[in-house]
Amino acid sequence: MSALRHNLRRLLSPRHIAFIGGSDADFSARQCAALFDGQVWGVNPGRNSLGGLPCYNSIEDLPEAPDAVFLATPRAAATDTVRCLSRMGAGGVACFTAGFGELGVSGQQAEAELVAAAGEMALVGPNCYGVINFTNGALLWPFGAGDSRCDKGVALIMQSGMLPANLIMNDRSVPISYVVSAGNQAVLAIEDYMDLLVDEASVTAIGLYIEGIRDIHKFAEVAIRAITANKPVVVLKAGKSVLGSSISITHTGSLAGADEAFQALFEQLGMIRVNSPVEMLETLKFLSVSGAPKGNRLAVFTCSGGDAAMVADYCERVGLELSPPSADCAGNLAQRLPDIATPTNPLDYTTPLWGNSEAMPGVFQALMQDDYDAAVVIQDFPPPRIHADNSLYRSDASSFIQACNAVGIPGAVCSDLPENIDRETRDLVIAGGVTPLQGLDSGLDAIANACRYGMARERMVGADGVPEFRLIAAPDRQAASRIVDEWQGKTRLQACGIDIPAGQVVDIEAVREISGQLSFPVVLKALSAELPHKSEVGAVRVNLQNADQLCHAVEAMRHSISEAAPAVDFNQVLVESMVEDVIAELMIGINTDAQFGQLLVIASGGVLVELTRDATTLLLPASDAQIYSALRQLRCFRLLQGFRGKPAADIDRIISSIRALIGFAESQQASLVEIDINPLMITPQACIAADVMIREITT
Repeated sequence: MSALRHNLRRLLSPRHIAFIGGSDADFSARQCAALFDGQVWGVNPGRNSLGGLPCYNSIEDLPEAPDAVFLATPRAAATDTVRCLSRMGAGGVACFTAGFGELGVSGQQAEAELVAAAGEMALVGPNCYGVINFTNGALLWPFGAGDSRCDKGVALIMQSGMLPANLIMNDRSVPISYVVSAGNQAVLAIEDYMDLLVDEASVTAIGLYIEGIRDIHKFAEVAIRAITANKPVVVLKAGKSVLGSSISITHTGSLAGADEAFQALFEQLGMIRVNSPVEMLETLKFLSVSGAPKGNRLAVFTCSGGDAAMVADYCERVGLELSPPSADCAGNLAQRLPDIATPTNPLDYTTPLWGNSEAMPGVFQALMQDDYDAAVVIQDFPPPRIHADNSLYRSDASSFIQACNAVGIPGAVCSDLPENIDRETRDLVIAGGVTPLQGLDSGLDAIANACRYGMARERMVGADGVPEFRLIAAPDRQAASRIVDEWQGKTRLQACGIDIPAGQVVDIEAVREISGQLSFPVVLKALSAELPHKSEVGAVRVNLQNADQLCHAVEAMRHSISEAAPAVDFNQVLVESMVEDVIAELMIGINTDAQFGQLLVIASGGVLVELTRDATTLLLPASDAQIYSALRQLRCFRLLQGFRGKPAADIDRIISSIRALIGFAESQQASLVEIDINPLMITPQACIAADVMIREITT
């Protein structure tokens, strides 16, 4: 174990804590002393006490080197204080002090000096709120964090101060074991905290708020350890900036933005991405209390037809499968339900059975054991001002808990409205190993997220463990580059196993001479690397049926190019056979980035590719299974399966063509900037690259 990692462990699980500073340190020390098992010391030469405890004049006066320090001094004193702590052998510092790298150039030198002063000591921040260990009460935190401990729960690691402070205040009964506000990450980054906390037995899942990743390989390595250990990672990612430092000329470049790259990374690592703090908390709660289902077949119970309809609609939207009960199950349910109830899923068990503690466990269990992966009952619990007696409401919850435990599947009691499950009821539900979810939409989102994680883990964690993570390096996009002309690009791809249309390059003055050798219909294209987007300048003509049409098209093209791009030297054309019997058009491309390496984009192709944005992104290298999954996510996948009587495509052949493009890109990784095949024409027997655009570094 490195000295830095050892010191981070000391900081997060300390025996003693020193609070250094004024009012912020005073509040933090007082809060910590009320909950912490170990020793709490204050340091301030101008005070007799700090946090209600005797105060030391200087760091040197402390009984010994503290494992953890909360530092809240002015910036001018912070660096010398950190240097002194490092020399005496302190474990780590949560540096609440601000005024460093977040100020830009003016603060960067000060931050560099702070880092040098820390040495091998663990430094959180600067400009952070601190760290919390709820398992032993170590609260290095300048705001209210509550007065309760937690034996086991989620770890929140966040590139934010206020967000974790807000999440701590939740009224959702989310068990929280650790909180880290990473601040400027001058020494320690998100992946460093994950690396330590993933091994903690008290951590059930990890919640991340990130704006960027400093060390993507370490991040991936820790994420793989997390999914192997069945510690789900839930990510709230901010920022959707454009990937790359130069403007892309391909459709791929416009579709493979930074957000799509991060999404591909999270999916490849089995992480759960959420869209809001509420969705994050509900997802973490379900995973921590109930655990991850192995599939997405959900059994739903309501006592209202309206609830049943709303749940059915939302489940379809988020990918939860509401399979109907089998014939045997339906028969069993019919014997247990009132005549006015129908054995379906969602099951409206109707009000005659409401609160019946003798009948309801059997009803719940009868449907659950029909090979479902998870179960939920929709139930709101009125507040005392409306209904003083919640016994009948809680009776159904208790019956549901009994059935979940008997069948052994994850379960949730979910309210329509977030506020309609009181703390006492939540405690009862959690004590039974079932999750109280608050709000129909965020509750079902949480279940869907947990199901996706469970299925991803089943795929990823096999007998040999998860596959090794690696990225394909990319060239410097700032270097001088050139666009390869289309025919040169196509012949390169043909050499690596990708089909192209039959065609030939012809001088424009010789088109009439070779027209007798052609098999019509044909496509005519201007051949020039200076025209990457030919259709925009009239440099493409399709479905030409004879020699006259071909020659007229050449003259029309000569005119349109001279009007739209007079500087282009237009001397040659590419004449190709029309691709017929097309089932669908795909766009297949590879873009590059210094952080993510090569990214594969698979999308619906043709002229509407950027308008429809029906696309998926994968980090390379990628497996055939990942490519197939990406294809299935496209709305146009139905066309590939055979739509409205048309023949189906050869999916294996499509994957083989994409695999060939990946191989080509990896072999050219030192120079390839981006490549598009748009469209890749899909016929019943073939995949043909109808248009190719390649940009590469010039040497």
